[in-house]
Amino acid sequence: MNLKAARPASNPASLGPGRPEKQRLGDVLVQQRLISLEQLQQTLELQRKTVKKVGRLLIESGIITEELLANGLARQLHIPFVNLKTFPFRADVVRLLPESAARRFRALVLEDKGETLLVAMSDPLDLFAFDELTRILKRPITIAAAPESQLGPAFDRLYRRTEEISGLARALEKDIGEAVDFGELTASVGIEGAPVVRLLQSLFEDAIQVGASDVHIEPQENELQIRVRVDGVLQTQTMADKRIAGALVQRLKLMAGLDISEKRLPQDGRFSVRVKDHTVDVRMATLPTHYGESAVMRLLTQSAGMRRLDAIGMPATMLKRFREVLARSAGLVLVTGPTGSGKTTTLYAALAEINVAELKVVTVEDPIEYRLPGITQVQVNDKIELSFSRVLRGTLRQDPDVILVGEMRDAETAEIGLRAAITGHLVLSTLHTRDAISTPFRLLDMGVPPFMVATSLQAVIAQRLVRLNCTECLEPQTPTAQEQAWLTSMLAPGQTVVPQRGRGCSACNGAGYSGRHGLYELLEMDAALTQAASRADPAEFMRLARERMKGQTLSHHVLELVSQGRTSLAEALRIGFDVDEVD
Repeated sequence: MNLKAARPASNPASLGPGRPEKQRLGDVLVQQRLISLEQLQQTLELQRKTVKKVGRLLIESGIITEELLANGLARQLHIPFVNLKTFPFRADVVRLLPESAARRFRALVLEDKGETLLVAMSDPLDLFAFDELTRILKRPITIAAAPESQLGPAFDRLYRRTEEISGLARALEKDIGEAVDFGELTASVGIEGAPVVRLLQSLFEDAIQVGASDVHIEPQENELQIRVRVDGVLQTQTMADKRIAGALVQRLKLMAGLDISEKRLPQDGRFSVRVKDHTVDVRMATLPTHYGESAVMRLLTQSAGMRRLDAIGMPATMLKRFREVLARSAGLVLVTGPTGSGKTTTLYAALAEINVAELKVVTVEDPIEYRLPGITQVQVNDKIELSFSRVLRGTLRQDPDVILVGEMRDAETAEIGLRAAITGHLVLSTLHTRDAISTPFRLLDMGVPPFMVATSLQAVIAQRLVRLNCTECLEPQTPTAQEQAWLTSMLAPGQTVVPQRGRGCSACNGAGYSGRHGLYELLEMDAALTQAASRADPAEFMRLARERMKGQTLSHHVLELVSQGRTSLAEALRIGFDVDEVD
């Protein structure tokens, strides 16, 4: 259960299970010899000036760690110490205590022991919190000590809004009945208590809380499916009556300024919402399906900030080479990969490397994902024929030094971008290709003349995102036959790897993974590659490119993460099958 039995204290401070005796934290820590009397007196002097709690001041000053503090209290009070990161929580037991009370009193219900409840607290000496928790739970409680820093993430993990969302969906079903009255629904949009408004608010709060990148609202034949994408994988949030789908999409279209009467054609829009002190930009796309309009929303949290190039996971040697490419005054730099592989993040990180005080930087995007100070950003709008190619032509008359094109969508945009690169501009853009080697041929396939590709393309970065193993439940992994075959094909003679994976625990919601990491490969164009590209000779180009990228492909990068225990073979295999192997 991850409950560590506390050693008997020399001076018992608790009368066994139940309400602890009133004590001062400083005296307990001195008694446990975790701090000196002099350190306590200095902290008490500081407390008179700051009005902060003694425990917080001791931690902030580096005198004691949170884990030592919690362990010391556990020993003194004869109570267990619990590691919340690995504790096997039960959702029904945790929710015996409402979220508001849990956050207020910094407490979590761990176990239902029949007559009593075991409750973890960051401050087991807080008698007021003890009495209030007993009153709210209507049961006698016993206490366990837990580090304060583990409680916040545990609250976000355990108090998902699944039940609240399902309840609001049921309430909305009753309001709507058999058919959606759009007139009444539109009139009720401003009413704060409307179920549809509260349901959407809860959806967004839950998605932000778990770090979701997308929210999917998908009407099915007999029900409405709502899913969120976390670490690249879709998780079902709730299933509801399909009759509420129209109301949800209707409200979202109003927020995004879309045509609520048009349900036969796809529509795109965007809006911003404020969720728990976070400003979230939402990109929304609707699609007419057989069972109604489906809506997908990409969530972009502005408060998260733009990542720096040295913080996106690019290997040090590749990062050095990429920075040298960015320092050039002209040429085309492409970032490639499938949708959702982090291409835009890499482009913005590259822009952060450029001195915008000395250079004119213009971006052409659809949509603008992050607002950047000192940079001219243009939003493409196809409704008024403000296309990529049209904006790009106008951009060239703005005396730019650096141009970022959100995506090379067609031959016209690609050709204008390449001409800009030839005529003395540094152009950054994205392209959907499988790997770095195939990128020049994708441009040729789009109809761009070979000489333009050869003379303007400077470098190509291909990337993917791979899920990282949860560090709290990491364990050795026995490879399957398929995984072992891939591993054998990638390892050098005599090289061995001990693969690991996450077993699944409360810290990772049973997934075995927590967070993602970028995988990269870089192909720089040199004279020989340029000559092969100008002749449109795929065989020679690919042979030369393989030589240049030997041991530095996406597959080799993911193999390095496997050898470090940071990701699993299952994730490596997914990347390995997605790209061509390069020796």
